[in-house]
Amino acid sequence: MPTFADLGLSEAVVSVLAANGAETPFPIQAATLPDSLAGRDVLGRGRTGSGKTYAFLLPMVTRLTAQRAQRVSGRPRALILAPTRELVAQIAASLAPLAAATDLRTVTIFGGVGPQPQISKLRAGVDVVIACPGRLEDHVKSGHADLSAVEISILDEADHMADLGFLPPVKRLLDKTPRDGQRMLFSATLDGGVDVLVKRYLNNPVVHSVDSVEAPVTAMEHHVLHVDKAARVNVLTDLAASPGRTIVFARTKHGAKALTRQLNSRGVPAVELHGNLSQNARTRNLAAFSDGSATVMVATDIAARGIHVDDVNLVVHADPPVEHKAYLHRSGRTARAGADGTVVTLMLDDQVSDVRQLVRKAGVKPTITRFSGASHPVLHEIAPGERTFSQPLTASRPEPTAPRRPRRRRPSRQRRPAAAAAG
Repeated sequence: MPTFADLGLSEAVVSVLAANGAETPFPIQAATLPDSLAGRDVLGRGRTGSGKTYAFLLPMVTRLTAQRAQRVSGRPRALILAPTRELVAQIAASLAPLAAATDLRTVTIFGGVGPQPQISKLRAGVDVVIACPGRLEDHVKSGHADLSAVEISILDEADHMADLGFLPPVKRLLDKTPRDGQRMLFSATLDGGVDVLVKRYLNNPVVHSVDSVEAPVTAMEHHVLHVDKAARVNVLTDLAASPGRTIVFARTKHGAKALTRQLNSRGVPAVELHGNLSQNARTRNLAAFSDGSATVMVATDIAARGIHVDDVNLVVHADPPVEHKAYLHRSGRTARAGADGTVVTLMLDDQVSDVRQLVRKAGVKPTITRFSGASHPVLHEIAPGERTFSQPLTASRPEPTAPRRPRRRRPSRQRRPAAAAAG
């Protein structure tokens, strides 16, 4: 396997990678870098956690630094489009040390925050824009962003972009970039909507497909726990209180909020991540999970892709997803970059048929355990180690159940009868 230095990356880039403990590329990087560094359009498909981010950042940084150009107000030289704010922030974090070492200026653009700081950075001149399609299109329409000087365009998680209905703005944005620019598209799957983008925007692309999206990560153990509805939260609490980081997936925003409250009330430090939160709250909660002050993150499918947090030991599907692609993307939050990981699906009586179909389509053969009540030896086999509970968080404590004092009834203010009033 070649090293990053062997692939022709600059000394500054190789030094940054080495400082982060990366000297040998992952398969998707080793496969795509020779072509992307040569300026070819690249279509890369690899399962989540396979290292796609560096696969497009490294050739982009190399291209921008090999041919320096004066920054022009509102006219970036590189464009990266991603489907969620969290993924934009994660890409920016991966790019930051590379940009600092090579004197590149970047800006992140997404909704949920005020537009003015983004406009100010665009006006000052940036090399790279990392953006969600909607807010960037607003800046283009208002004249604050001009994509006519973009030399390299990158689409990350293109299939998720299609699932979220972002293809129309993505097309409008790419239509404003030069046709002869380099384009790279990375995705976990290459189905319908993605194929449209490939045919329309990529010029004779080199296709690199590393591993099958249907195949589970070999270092990932899959379990299905068939539990009683009354015991569901207690089983979840036991698993979440085990050592290490845990991501719990709920089907709805309301469900994620409720589970977070229940875990905190039982002494398991948990934060929530879903679309009803403000951007500041989402950023703050993700930071708490990343730095370990919260050991559990309860999320909707907003976190199924692009959330890169190291050392997630356990993924729990508290609500089984509807389709198998979501199962694989959710599960991919653990066993990343060669690490081990465990995936648990909680299954109720009325979900048996759906879960069986789900894991079959996902190509997974889980260990299925049925038990009544809230405890079973298998819980410690799945997530070994001492369970740790802290004091319940005040804000998340359930309402007191002690009876309240009856309130004193105030004198009635009803109108007196007419006869009495006349008296």
